Amino acid sequence: MYLATTGRRDAPPRPTGARRRVPGTVLVLGTVSLVTDVSSEMVTAVLPLYLVLGLGLSPLQFGLLDGLTTGATAFVRLLGGAGADRGGRHKQVAGLGYALSACSRLGLLLAGGATGWIAGALAADRLGKGVRTAPRDALITLHSPPEDLGRAFGTHRAMDTTGALLGPLAAFALLWATAEAYETVFAVSFCVGTFGVLVWLLLVPGRPRDRERPRDQKRAQGPGEARGPGRTQGPGRWRDDLDAPPKTPVAPRARGGLLAVPRSPAYRRIVLCAALLGAATVGDSFLYLLLQRRLDLDATWFPFLPLGAAAVYLLLAVPAGRLADRLGRRRPLLYGHGALLLAYGLLLAPVPGAAALVGVLALLGIFYAATDGVLMALTGPFLTEGRQAGGLAVVQTAQALARLGAAVAFGAVWTASGPETALVAALLALAAALVCASRLLPAAPERTRP
Repeated sequence: MYLATTGRRDAPPRPTGARRRVPGTVLVLGTVSLVTDVSSEMVTAVLPLYLVLGLGLSPLQFGLLDGLTTGATAFVRLLGGAGADRGGRHKQVAGLGYALSACSRLGLLLAGGATGWIAGALAADRLGKGVRTAPRDALITLHSPPEDLGRAFGTHRAMDTTGALLGPLAAFALLWATAEAYETVFAVSFCVGTFGVLVWLLLVPGRPRDRERPRDQKRAQGPGEARGPGRTQGPGRWRDDLDAPPKTPVAPRARGGLLAVPRSPAYRRIVLCAALLGAATVGDSFLYLLLQRRLDLDATWFPFLPLGAAAVYLLLAVPAGRLADRLGRRRPLLYGHGALLLAYGLLLAPVPGAAALVGVLALLGIFYAATDGVLMALTGPFLTEGRQAGGLAVVQTAQALARLGAAVAFGAVWTASGPETALVAALLALAAALVCASRLLPAAPERTRP
């Protein structure tokens, strides 16, 4: 059974009456993501500087390291999604991922300058991210009305991005105060990440919304009203179930399997488009290195580059999500990748350095605001009951594997032929992927009636 939506095929209508509030669980999940992102972005902001300028890695070596650590999350996302769907253990599986990422900071602290140990610590961080992402996004889907998924994901991503803004600021302050002692950054990052794990354990509810619904429905019923799942409980109540067919229980064997995901052609097209667009997406670290080379920025200012993109992302994440709920979620996804295409072109264009800096960071922020949460909101209506985490994990895995290949390929072309050639190749690949995605991406499924 599909999670039902209403209205035009690519955008469910807004609910009538008073405006809905963002569910409390989404706000708690956003708080955990905010704290965790402060921890992770403290490391991410200084890592390219530390590896390329500090340890002397070549662009190819950095591309391999960045791509492999990102690709390490790919199949773990499937395991995390399947484990979370089996028995509804979304909180436990995601909490394990948060804990693993926090502990990886200790690995960076103890690695010193050993590239192998650094790669292992980064892989542990990415494994933790891979384990937690699908269960966390499934919790957002389970605790949000289907017609408000874009707004819910936008709110979560905005809070997440607040952490992305604070993390580089904290890293810069620590480097300035400690005369570029990277070990201090890693130690503080570990402490902040541990606090995020505690918030998760104490405040995130252990049961999804659907498990609590029968008790509330029973209380809301009046004399003579129909009872049972999928029935209307009085005028205007429980829009999630209004006109929806009765829920079909998922077989226990299928609930936790890695391949227990929707097999509809529309869902498969979403997975294919996520892979196509991911294969033409140059990692943020490469774009920041290109800006640093073009502007000849001092290494001290390098951690500030992600702040511009994060600020734009923070401002636009919620409006982009609400716009996607109103107008359809496929168009913002395509327009966001169009913004990334413009960023590639701006890096190649003969424009003043200041204009390139402001333009690229702004376009990068628009790209994430229009694509990150929107892709999950677009996928949500196609997920079958009890398989939300597994379905989202497959989309995220396809995207992660594609970005692994993109990072390695971009670093290899840069090393062999220079950054301009690599960027032109990425621009052409993204343009082709956008043409294909515009034809393949499905609209949201219509709400069915019994």
